[in-house]
Amino acid sequence: MTAFIMPSETSFQRLGITASRKAVGNAVRRNRAKRLLREAFRLSKPELEKLATKYDWVLNAHRSLLETKLEGPLQEFREIVSKVLEREARTKTGDPDVSPEHR
Repeated sequence: MTAFIMPSETSFQRLGITASRKAVGNAVRRNRAKRLLREAFRLSKPELEKLATKYDWVLNAHRSLLETKLEGPLQEFREIVSKVLEREARTKTGDPDVSPEHR
């Protein structure tokens, strides 16, 4: 999966999902991919609550997503959230590795 995030002015996390016919396949496959990504997002609420900023998330499904059960996308999404959490921590402490245009 590919994730795009952008800080949001809302008081909650928002999710958008894309699953194109070219990338994932027919309607049945696209719907399954979207269900897996929505469920991974839902099960990651505790990790998302740790984030200081609320974000708009857009997740792009890939064909490889269909080759696994829920554990694969869930683990991958949680890794993405942990990277965002680490980035927030570095930004908060003023780490020079995080340039202003990437905050």
